[in-house]
Amino acid sequence: DADGGWSEITLSPARRINLLALTNGVLDELGQTALPAGKYTQMRLILAENGGATPLANSVVPTGGREAALKTPSGQQSGVKANINIEVAANTLADFVIDFDACRSVVSAGNSGQYLLKPVVTVIPRLVSGVAGFVNTTVANSSATVSLQQGGVFVKSTVPSTTGSFLLTAAPGTYTLVLTASGRTTEIVNSVPVVTASITNLNTAGAALNPPASLTGTANGTAPVETFVNALQLLTSGASVDVTGRYVDGVSGQYSYTLPVGAPLVATFTALPGTLLFAPDTAAAGKYSVKASLTGFTPKTTTLPVLTSGSTVTTNFTFP
Repeated sequence: DADGGWSEITLSPARRINLLALTNGVLDELGQTALPAGKYTQMRLILAENGGATPLANSVVPTGGREAALKTPSGQQSGVKANINIEVAANTLADFVIDFDACRSVVSAGNSGQYLLKPVVTVIPRLVSGVAGFVNTTVANSSATVSLQQGGVFVKSTVPSTTGSFLLTAAPGTYTLVLTASGRTTEIVNSVPVVTASITNLNTAGAALNPPASLTGTANGTAPVETFVNALQLLTSGASVDVTGRYVDGVSGQYSYTLPVGAPLVATFTALPGTLLFAPDTAAAGKYSVKASLTGFTPKTTTLPVLTSGSTVTTNFTFP
């Protein structure tokens, strides 16, 4: 970088990294470098350019489709930026993980057949604490996502393995675990504890999470390009959980989410050998809000009319 004050870890030669293989605690070591002691506030990932001998240096494979180049203008120029708050003490090793949310970072570009990279990246300490568990294999293979949340905000998410197992590393604290899957009722586990240097086991393979099928409705609309839109399930307790979210289409600004209209199933964490006891939050069936966030503006949230089977609710956002 032409700016002063930067230290680099250079991968030579550059290599491709399959982000979808780096789930459930699997890491790819990038290297290390010596840093002056102090506080660091930004990290940048400089991506190789598509073209020449490497036309697919950065690529995406759509479900049921063919590999396509992933346009990464920011990654090729100033770098994919991640704001951080890292303290490096003198004569110590500071070990950090770049958490790249692949599912939320790829955006379609209208009907062009092209895809854009809108990075959702965080940098966290390398942790040995977190939550492990199992999802029924029929659900694990249905676009399932397991996340840890606090106050309706994603802290960490993963895709279960083909065997249904998952591992979410997280800092010590108390979390809400949320399981979403295509055409399935949302399952929520409250008050999941994470303690230092320990993995909290949510369940066993014999008691894997297996939410029932649910009818669905659609929440869609438009927002300015570069807007991130979340859909949140509203619970009768007054809390909410994030069930899906991504950047709007990179050309049209459109978004569309298929959401379950069945009552979410809610349980409170019980340590093994106890079992999770789920109960339907009946009054929360079909109740959602959508939240639009655009850099430089205050986020906007709209509560939707109750979604019913086959219904569509359209919400368009403008800023300011």
